[in-house]
Amino acid sequence: MRFFIDTADLDQIKEAHDLGVLDGVTTNPSLMAKSGITGAKNIEDHYKAICSIVDGDVSAEVIATDYQGIISEGEYLASLAPNIVVKVPMIKDGIKAISYFSNNGIKTNCTLVFSSGQAILAAKAGATYISPFVGRVDDINWDGIALIEEIAEIYAIQGYDTEILAASIRSSKHIVEAAMAGADIATCPLHTILGLLKHPLTDIGLEKFLADHAKGNS
Repeated sequence: MRFFIDTADLDQIKEAHDLGVLDGVTTNPSLMAKSGITGAKNIEDHYKAICSIVDGDVSAEVIATDYQGIISEGEYLASLAPNIVVKVPMIKDGIKAISYFSNNGIKTNCTLVFSSGQAILAAKAGATYISPFVGRVDDINWDGIALIEEIAEIYAIQGYDTEILAASIRSSKHIVEAAMAGADIATCPLHTILGLLKHPLTDIGLEKFLADHAKGNS
């Protein structure tokens, strides 16, 4: 499973990159605003800055919800850097746009996926990635990880090439569960990725090793 970081914060992207585990980035207008990036030119420059750090795919989300608007905005975003992936919402015009982008060599990430039926439509349209929202599914008392597992099984049976990008990851446990369920990628904040490092026995063991080393050199 690959790791994407879900942020527009350049410092966090650099930290994840330096850790050696970063495979890509997902962003959206809310994350841009959270990082203080507003205005079309500033957003354009910020996407270019992200793409200069990351070798892997960078998802850039369209604002438009109509077919022509999605196409226009998506082609513009795709022109900013070769590793830009156009992030398109799971709506009727979004599926139509994904088919257009697929036929014209532009990678896509179908976002706001909450059901296996939606995942099938996105794959049929030629989406490069789909983003099922694990945490948000859990929020309505359904099982987000079970959704990942179901989609993975359908894709394996049908031979779809679309990759499952588990989104709305709320914890390090979610990452592990998504990997077991068959997700190709997990996208999450940096602190969630770093949470995989933590275990109390590791801390206790390291403390003991250092204490023993100090005794041996006293």
